Amino acid sequence: MELGIGIGWRPEIAAEVESLSGIDWVEAVAENLCADHLPDSLVRLRERGVTVVPHGVALGLGGADRPDPDRLAGLAARAELLGAPLVTEHIAFVRAGGPLTASPRLEAGHLLPVPRTWDALDVLCENVRIAQDSLPVPLALENIAALITWPGEELTEGQFLAELVERTGVRLLIDVANLHTNHVNLGQDPAKALDELPVEAIAYVHVAGGVEKNGVWHDTHAHPVSEPVLEVLAELRSRVDPPGVLLERDDAFPPGAELAGELDAIRATLRKAAPSADAEPDRAAPRKAVPSTDPGPVPAGTRDRTAVAQTALLSALVAGTPAPEGFDHRRLRVQSRALAAKRADVVAKVAPELPGILGDGYRAAFLAYAGSRPMSGGYRRDALDFAEHVLIAGGPADPVARRRLTYWWQDRSGARPPRRTTRLVRAARAVLAGK
Repeated sequence: MELGIGIGWRPEIAAEVESLSGIDWVEAVAENLCADHLPDSLVRLRERGVTVVPHGVALGLGGADRPDPDRLAGLAARAELLGAPLVTEHIAFVRAGGPLTASPRLEAGHLLPVPRTWDALDVLCENVRIAQDSLPVPLALENIAALITWPGEELTEGQFLAELVERTGVRLLIDVANLHTNHVNLGQDPAKALDELPVEAIAYVHVAGGVEKNGVWHDTHAHPVSEPVLEVLAELRSRVDPPGVLLERDDAFPPGAELAGELDAIRATLRKAAPSADAEPDRAAPRKAVPSTDPGPVPAGTRDRTAVAQTALLSALVAGTPAPEGFDHRRLRVQSRALAAKRADVVAKVAPELPGILGDGYRAAFLAYAGSRPMSGGYRRDALDFAEHVLIAGGPADPVARRRLTYWWQDRSGARPPRRTTRLVRAARAVLAGK
C-alpha cells in the first residue's frame, strides 16, 4: 500500500498536524488511544481521508515471554477502530523477569535491543507469528536505536532483519534515524545494513531528530532532523522507493511552520536521491515476502536462556545489580541514566501535578527513588509509588507541599495516606529484607 508522506500525530500538536498541507497519513501511538473512542482530531483527519496507523510500543516482541494476549487484543481493537491498513511495533524487549526466571517482573520503560543471536531470533520469530495470528491487518516491525550491544552476537543487523522477514513474512518499518544512531554509538555502517536487509519488505520509513552529547547520539525525537539522518534516508531511497515516509516528533514540539519545513526537507531528499529513469530497470523487482515453513514451538530451553540473559541485563540497568559479563560498563551506565531520565520525564507527563507540587526538587527526588525502585507496572502506577515513597520518607519538607502531595496520592490511590506507624513498619520490613 502506498502511504505517501506522513507525520506522527501527538495530542500536543494535533491542531498543527490538521493544518499541515500535503499530509497523506499519520501515525498514532497505540497505547495512547482508547480502544473504543478516538480523539476528535483523528476523527476529523479520517473524515478527510487521511490514513491513521497505530504504532505500538509495549508488546515487547523481542522478549523471552510470549506476547500478552490482552495487549495483542488491545492493538487489534485499535487497528479496527482506525480502519488501519497495518499496525507497527518494535524489534525490542521492554520487560523481563517473571515466571521464566522465578524473579520479580521488571519494566524497562523503554525499548531495549535484543541480542542478534540465533536463540533470540528463534524467540522473536515465534512471537511475531503469534502476533500476526492475533491481528486483523499486516504487522510491520521497526529497528531500534541502541546505546549498548550484546556480547557474542552472531548476526549483523541487516542479516537479522533479513532472516526475520524470510521466516515470518513480516514487513519492516525502517527508522533511518536509528540507523544513524547505531552508526555513531556502535560503529555500525548504515549503508551495509541497507545492503543486507530486504528493502522490498519495507512498509514505511521513520525520520526523526536527535542530539550528540559526549560522543553518544541520543535519539530524542525532540530535536530537528539532522543532515546525517537525511543522508541515510537518501541512501535508502537510492535502493528503493519506500511506500511511505513519516516524520516523528515526541517532545519539545516546534511551531507548525518548522514541522512543515522538516517535511519539505524530507520530500527534497527523496526527490534528489531517486535513481534516474535509466537506472530503475536495472534494479531487482520487489518480491513479496513469503514466510518459510513454521518450524514449530521454540524449545523451552531457548526461551529460558533468553529470559535469564535479558533479566540480568535489565536488572543491571534499573536495579543496580552487577553488570553481566561482556558488556561495556560505561555504556551500561549511560543507558541506565537514560532509562531513569526517560522514566522521570514520562511520569511528569502522566502526573504533571507531581513536579508542580515538588517544584525544582522533583527530578532529583524521582531519580533517587528510581535508583532503588525498579518499575514493575505502568507509568501511572509508578507515579503513585513515587508519591508514596516521598511521603513515607517524610517529605516534602514544606508542610503545604506535603499536604498537597498527600491529598493527591489519596485521591488517586483510594487509600489512606501512609501514617507514621505505616512508615515505621515498612522501614523495618525493608531492613529485614536487606539482611
